[in-house]
Amino acid sequence: MAVKISDKALDHVIDEMIGVVENSKDEIFYISEGARTEHEQLVTELKETKEKVLKHIENGDQLEQKVYYSRQRLAEVSKYFDRYSEDQIRDVYEKTHRMQTKLAMLRQEEQILREKRDDLERRLINLSKTIERAEGLAGKVSVILTYLQDDFRQVNEMIENAKEKQAFGLKIIEAQEEERRKISREIHDGPAQMLANILLRSELVERSYRQGAVEEALAEIRSVRKMIRSSLYEVRRIIYDLRPMALDDLGLVPTIKKYIANIADYNNMKIDFTVLGEETRLNQKYEVAFFRLVQESVQNAIKHAEAREIQVKFEIRKNSLTMVIKDNGKGFDPKVKNEKSFGLIGMKERVEMLDGSLTIDSIIGRGTTIIIRVPYKAV
Repeated sequence: MAVKISDKALDHVIDEMIGVVENSKDEIFYISEGARTEHEQLVTELKETKEKVLKHIENGDQLEQKVYYSRQRLAEVSKYFDRYSEDQIRDVYEKTHRMQTKLAMLRQEEQILREKRDDLERRLINLSKTIERAEGLAGKVSVILTYLQDDFRQVNEMIENAKEKQAFGLKIIEAQEEERRKISREIHDGPAQMLANILLRSELVERSYRQGAVEEALAEIRSVRKMIRSSLYEVRRIIYDLRPMALDDLGLVPTIKKYIANIADYNNMKIDFTVLGEETRLNQKYEVAFFRLVQESVQNAIKHAEAREIQVKFEIRKNSLTMVIKDNGKGFDPKVKNEKSFGLIGMKERVEMLDGSLTIDSIIGRGTTIIIRVPYKAV
């Protein structure tokens, strides 16, 4: 049975892993710092020990020389025993014995110092290796921590984005089906009904004409003409909703002007449209994209934000296109994700397809400002 992990659970797991790795990194740091401190102390102690060893060697050599002369003196006294007094003989013997004892102790201390020196050198080598391994391990832990903090977060964001895109894709399919049903109903209830009525009226015209009722036939023809005009208007309206023909014929700016004028009149509200820069035709994909972005933004401001005033600014530069849609609606918190905010997701997708950026600045109760910037190079 498959186990489904929620976004919060994944975040919790990543946070736990980051916490463990950070603690491990701190422990490694403490070990490394402790080893460095001990290393510095041992370096100082080794230096002092080496100085003591040299001093003991020097003193031992000097004392050994003295012992050598003292033993020669003792040998001479022993050889000519009758020439010296008992006190002189005892003094030479005791002096030589003291120097020999002192030399033995000095050599023993020297040996202890040599062993201490060798031990300190071995400990320093091991500490150096420990510090080196700790630094290497700290570097690896830092890399792991970077992966956890950045790459794993990106993976989580990618999963969330993938979920959003999947939901958006499903919403697009639903919207397409809903749009098809809407168009089907509009055509069935509008032009199709009118065409059926026109067909019936044309039969009445033919019947009246055959019966010699010319005036009735002419009246029916005028009625049929009126119905044809109405049907043509409905067909054109449906086509305009699907894709404004003015967008292909006149371009983006005139189409937006006409759209804004119609929607402002229909909703009895104020919508200002300002164009900065040269009003020129753009690449078709940019015209379609920006028209749909204006449509979505204005519809959101009216339908969801309940705005009464909307400002739309469109700036055309040599290397960029910028559009700002500002309203005085009720606003929202952009940080709070709405699972049904597919309109904003769709806008973001359109802008990203053009390598642009979409910024939403909104405060609850103070309206919303949408800024769209897209790089553009006229062909």
